[in-house]
This record gives sequence, structure tokens and C-alpha cells, in this order.
Amino acid sequence: MQAMSYEITLPSDYDMGIVRARVAAKGHLLDDFPGLGLKAYLIRERGAGSPVNQYAPFYLWNAPEGMNAFLWGPGFQGLVDDFGRPEVQHWAGLAYEEGPSAGALPRAAVRLRQPVPARMRPADAVGAALEETRRTAALPGVVATALAVDPCRWELVHFTLWERPEPGAPGELYEVLHVSSPEADRLRRGPQW
Repeated sequence: MQAMSYEITLPSDYDMGIVRARVAAKGHLLDDFPGLGLKAYLIRERGAGSPVNQYAPFYLWNAPEGMNAFLWGPGFQGLVDDFGRPEVQHWAGLAYEEGPSAGALPRAAVRLRQPVPARMRPADAVGAALEETRRTAALPGVVATALAVDPCRWELVHFTLWERPEPGAPGELYEVLHVSSPEADRLRRGPQW
């Protein structure tokens, strides 16, 4: 499993209705994309609890071939043409779990990025993060949660989809506009090694 995200931060007076309309018109185009476990179309709006207007989709890929086909294909190029080329962040998948609300329509997502402390053994940090992922997966309202790591920057990312709009979990809170999940059933549960 590979996790991937990019952020398009928009001007403070940007009409986020444009992004909403774009997702409504084009979100379904990845509903059967090969290799895609899930894509959550995420936004956050300035003045609604966020310091910025931002479109920041999050992906879980079953295979790197699917991620590559997307990045070098017409869908991502259309986004580049309209908004410029964003920095694409990607992490090696460590765990995926479904929660008590699996199958429900998620309304919110929380992404929490945490550095692995320099003095901590990476395996110990990952072990602690896996335990946190298991605890998160058991919380009421959790649709699904994933854990991934960037071993270049030694950064862990926890990503959780929630059935309720205000989960009260630590991290960056996003509104979910749409989820494409053509191969979610193929995302391997538990640790990814």
C-alpha cells in the first residue's frame, strides 16, 4: 500500500464552491480506477475552523502502477493545467484498518503528521503508531484509518475517515466531498509487512 497526498492552497477569498463543483462533476472519474484503494476528496475552508482554503485529496494505492498511471495520466495533468503542479507527498503504507462505521459515507477526515523523534528507534516509533492506529480503528464513528511513513523525512502520517463532521481528533480536519474506492476491498488489513 502507498499513501499519497497533495495540497492546493487557494487565496483567502477564493470561492470554494468552484472546488465543490469540480469534485461533483469529476469525482466519479476515479470510481473505477485500477490500483486505487481509495481517494478521499478533501477540502478545508478559511473561516470554518481552518487557517486556509485548501483542496487536499488523500489516496491509498494498492499498487504503485496505479499511482504512476494516475500521476502521468490525463486526470492529474488536468489538475496541473488548472492549478499548477503541486508537490506530491507519498508515504509507504504501514497499516490499514476499518472502523465500526465501515461502509458509511465519511463526512470528515483527519490527517495527523508526526516526526519520528531523532532519539527514538524507528521500529519503536512505528510500533507505538501501530498501537495508536488499532485504538483509533475501534473508536465510534471511524470509517477507516491508515498509517504510513516517509523514511526520507522520518515522518509518520495517520489518516482517518469519520462518519461525523466534527470528530474532535487531533490533526488537520477536512470535509470529505466524495470518496472513490474501487479497490478498497483489496486494501490489506493490519500491518503491511
